[in-house]
Amino acid sequence: MTDKVIENNQVTVMGEVVSGFSYSHQIFGEGFYMVDVRCKRLSESYDTIPVMVSERLLDVTADYVGQLICVSGQFRSYNRHEERRNRLVLSVFAREVSFLEEVEESSKTNQIFLDGYICKEPIYRKTPLGREIADLLLAVNRPYGKSDYIPCICWGRNARYASTFKVGDRCAVWGRIQSREYMKKLDEENVEKRVAFEVSVSKLEMMEGEEEIAEVEE
Repeated sequence: MTDKVIENNQVTVMGEVVSGFSYSHQIFGEGFYMVDVRCKRLSESYDTIPVMVSERLLDVTADYVGQLICVSGQFRSYNRHEERRNRLVLSVFAREVSFLEEVEESSKTNQIFLDGYICKEPIYRKTPLGREIADLLLAVNRPYGKSDYIPCICWGRNARYASTFKVGDRCAVWGRIQSREYMKKLDEENVEKRVAFEVSVSKLEMMEGEEEIAEVEE
């Protein structure tokens, strides 16, 4: 049962460690820490992805900055309460970590597969340049009745296809995790730079089976 559930959320990222470890939380005496991994895109730019790692998986007192690693695990979410509202926080939960001598040019440095359920009506739009985009929010089941809520962005014909999905529809997506900077308006005078994480979808399929899902409100 558990293995089947884990199969519906698979991530592999390869890249350079660009931060130290910061403490996140503890569960049953096991400490979890955050570390940033910078993955190269095909376009020569980068995505900096937050990774959550157990102190039992890596020596969190060591300095790995500049080293190349490969992380396999799951893309997870939790709600953090701030500024009188909940904010969705996303990170890669590491199940396996290995060190690399180099990352070959042909390597798929950032790939993700999700099998989940649409939990919010898709938002379809066109950019000023005419590019088609659709935003999806996917609920991906985890063991013990929990779910991760993963924002996904589709492009072109995938966006048109995704715009037909309904809340409760089951779909599978393949793509990569991307980081995107945006400006958050705090009040009339103050603006803060923030980073959002989402799955940039390269392929998606409608799957058999639906689930009764209450639509997620903003």
